[in-house]
Amino acid sequence: MAPNDDALGDVKPVSLWPATLSLFASTSTLICCVLPALLVSVGLGAVMAGLIETVPAITWFGKNKTWVFSGAGIILALSGWLQWRARNLPCPTDPAQAKACQRLRRLSWRLWIFAVSLFMLGTGFTYFGIYFI
Repeated sequence: MAPNDDALGDVKPVSLWPATLSLFASTSTLICCVLPALLVSVGLGAVMAGLIETVPAITWFGKNKTWVFSGAGIILALSGWLQWRARNLPCPTDPAQAKACQRLRRLSWRLWIFAVSLFMLGTGFTYFGIYFI
């Protein structure tokens, strides 16, 4: 047992993995829908065709966009819930570790907000984009 392990007791420290996972999930919505709409709307349809030729798996995201958005939304909601639950967990008593803990919490929230923003952008382009283009 490390010297500072008993300082936290049964409390688990805040982790960055929920926010990181939600960022990757929301990025899949960008690949699915924002990237093709953006490239075609600015007249780069040939680039999109070349991209599909090079990476044909991109079409899977477009064909299964309901599952992609549902999965990303569930992961974002779960990540937000986990971070909300952990918001008042104690940080270590060591000043350097406490500062790192607080910095990690702020970074985790910022990363989660960025992921939600990307998800909303993807949702807007996918389901409401026809009204903006």
